[in-house]
Amino acid sequence: MKIAIPVANGLLNLHFGHCKSFAIMNVDQQAKKITGRNDIDAPPHEPGLLPRWLGEREVNLVISGGMGQKAKQLFGQQAIEVIVGAPAETPESLVNAYLDGTLVSGVNACDH
Repeated sequence: MKIAIPVANGLLNLHFGHCKSFAIMNVDQQAKKITGRNDIDAPPHEPGLLPRWLGEREVNLVISGGMGQKAKQLFGQQAIEVIVGAPAETPESLVNAYLDGTLVSGVNACDH
């Protein structure tokens, strides 16, 4: 499984569509363990591009602080699950919380 997390200064970037990079976390779901991390620069901002771009990188899940409804729909079309309202923590902390079922999602920071 691959989990994408938008990052800024080593933490989750709350503004998904305008992030500069992503941490792509490789995860063994059965072992509930992170098996690797690859940080990649995001493409220039263009509405609707990120769902397709992350889909091409075989991402299965996006953990974000906030995301608009249209973006969530476009991720759904790529069969990518989205969790919004995550706190600004390290990608490793967020993924480990997801894996052990303790990831708390709050208010969608970009619900527009």
